[in-house]
Amino acid sequence: MYGAQLIEALRRREPAFEFFGVGGERMRAAGCDTVVDAKALAVVGITEIVSHLREIYGLFDRLIAEADRRQPDLAIVIDSPAFNWRVARQMHKRGIPVVYYVCPQFWAWRQGRVKLLRKYVTKALVIFPFEEKFYRDRGVDATFVGHPLADVPHPPIARRDFAAQHKLDPEKHWITLMPGSRVKEVRMNLPAMLEAARKLGREFEFLLPVAPMLDRGFLQAQIGKNAITLVTEALPALSHSRAGIIASGTATVEAAVMSTPFVMVYRVSPLTYMLGMPRVKVPYFAMVNLIAGEEIVPELVQHRFTAKNVVARLKQIIPDGPSRKQMLEGLARVKASLRATDGANAPHPADRAAEAILGLLGGRLARI
Repeated sequence: MYGAQLIEALRRREPAFEFFGVGGERMRAAGCDTVVDAKALAVVGITEIVSHLREIYGLFDRLIAEADRRQPDLAIVIDSPAFNWRVARQMHKRGIPVVYYVCPQFWAWRQGRVKLLRKYVTKALVIFPFEEKFYRDRGVDATFVGHPLADVPHPPIARRDFAAQHKLDPEKHWITLMPGSRVKEVRMNLPAMLEAARKLGREFEFLLPVAPMLDRGFLQAQIGKNAITLVTEALPALSHSRAGIIASGTATVEAAVMSTPFVMVYRVSPLTYMLGMPRVKVPYFAMVNLIAGEEIVPELVQHRFTAKNVVARLKQIIPDGPSRKQMLEGLARVKASLRATDGANAPHPADRAAEAILGLLGGRLARI
């Protein structure tokens, strides 16, 4: 999504730009020739990545070979640090400037790896307000451009129309389940979500948006006979839901910008958790809590992520009252802080990013 937004912003300024690289459906629709499909890199967890190393290195070699053939004027890498810092290194060796958009969360763990950005990245475009200072203090040329979701409007579809489209009961409260965007995440997170839904019972409707990198058939198989409705888009589901059960990640920011109270959950394999936890350098897992500097939403991670705990926390925020009001106020503060500039006419983060990229190109017609 972020890549597609950026391509569109750059194309508005210079229609002749050409784009190739790693991406999915949205980037292809925006005009990117996807040499590598992003689905093939959708792996999470230390142990999980090891089992896919041969395939990942094969895709990496394909991408670098295509870069050697096409000779790009600029490389833009987005998130995915385990893969992209290697791409950045290879581009740097070839004298190609590198922009890192949506920077790695090295402030959360493995802070020593900031040296990789300092060495191989020409410009870092960060999307969280605290990141600019973190990276600049460590010698990286970083600019906060705002979060691409900060100005996303509430979807225009009316609740009853959405209900009719998906055969939902508009009189019930709805709860959105978002177990993650990768197969491994779904397998780790969804079972406890389903158990929580069963405990909450038939007085609620439960919605599960299909993430772009997931297959609908796979999700349906995981759901089985549970009364869960698969929907195509996350934002309308969140916008019309009373609450959510949201896996740690970008989905927590989506819930915040849709003003949907939620419980953050996450589980990884025991070995990944054991190896990863000693490296964590931040007090919170949920992005909204990190941005706020306090616990706005409850965090249920690993052994604390049980259906019983999820239900107990949801029952505090579903009804009107102090707990729900306090969370909504906190989410509103987080949403406001995601904007790089104030005002109704402030440029979209992708436009700010595009201007920074054009500055690096010096106004030359480029193939990106």
